[in-house]
Amino acid sequence: METAAAEWTASPDGMPARRAGRRFGAWSAGLLFLGVSVVVGCRVADTDGITPVPQLLAFLPWLLVPTGLGLLLALFSRWWFGVVWAVALVGLLAWFIEPYGKTGEPGGPALVSFRVLTSNVEFGQATDSLVATVRREKPDIVFVQECEYTCDARLKEALGTDYPHRAAQVAAGSAGSVVLSRFPLDSAASADGVDGFMAMPGAVADVRGRAVRLQLAHPVPPLPGRIDLWRRELGELRDFAAEDAADRRTPLILAGDFNASQDHAAFRRILDTGLRDAARLAGHDRTPSWPAPTTPAFGVQIDHVLLSADFSARTARFLDLADTDHRALLTDVTLHQRR
Repeated sequence: METAAAEWTASPDGMPARRAGRRFGAWSAGLLFLGVSVVVGCRVADTDGITPVPQLLAFLPWLLVPTGLGLLLALFSRWWFGVVWAVALVGLLAWFIEPYGKTGEPGGPALVSFRVLTSNVEFGQATDSLVATVRREKPDIVFVQECEYTCDARLKEALGTDYPHRAAQVAAGSAGSVVLSRFPLDSAASADGVDGFMAMPGAVADVRGRAVRLQLAHPVPPLPGRIDLWRRELGELRDFAAEDAADRRTPLILAGDFNASQDHAAFRRILDTGLRDAARLAGHDRTPSWPAPTTPAFGVQIDHVLLSADFSARTARFLDLADTDHRALLTDVTLHQRR
């Protein structure tokens, strides 16, 4: 047995070992392509699939890395079918990396401009950092996710004078959320919102004489075992946005931690109602917001400010806060007269 192995590897031209290496490279490339193809196939089919597809879809642009590695292995192995497979995957990935959703400026004249901030403070841990950011950036409306009891008390103490109006559903852990506003909020609408495992309060703000609907978004993350709940809660947000679009009387701002990116079908259904992503309007459609420790080099944009067609967005900035795994999103928006 040992003699046969020695003869195999020590053949004059090394062909058996070379063939084995190429075979291994081709098999490795095929496995990489197969995994990427499953995720890309779900994107082509406009579905989020089942675990682990929803989790991998969030990082769709990064699938270029295993595809590129597989292409190198296919070239090394002279596996020409694999090379064609890789090129097809690269083409599809490049196509789907393009921004999704509507753009365009509102047709009417500008009525009022103001600043919006959304931030996930991760169980309230980043509350002090958020307070410092709010004092520095002076947003007019602040959407806060994962604001538990200590966070809520701190915000009242530190920002209650500057932000006397609020819509809050405070709870322990990650379930609480708060909307702070310099503008008066309709008391009859302050208790409204979207039902979810975590709180998603809403209100109607009087923005210098103009009614603007505010809705915080915080569906559950797409963890294994919770995909159906994640999909259902994003569907609830989609239904809410669709009803508002059908009403067409009150401009809408839907903002928060969506736990979804434009590569998720459930999130694209929200954009299909006509809402526009402020980050995309400002040229930052692929700027990552999570996980904060690896951004901006690596990550995914799951924190969004979505605007009805009445709004334009001049700027969008992702801000680093201490003690949270999310970056805050600050955007300057302008409400326009409807044509």
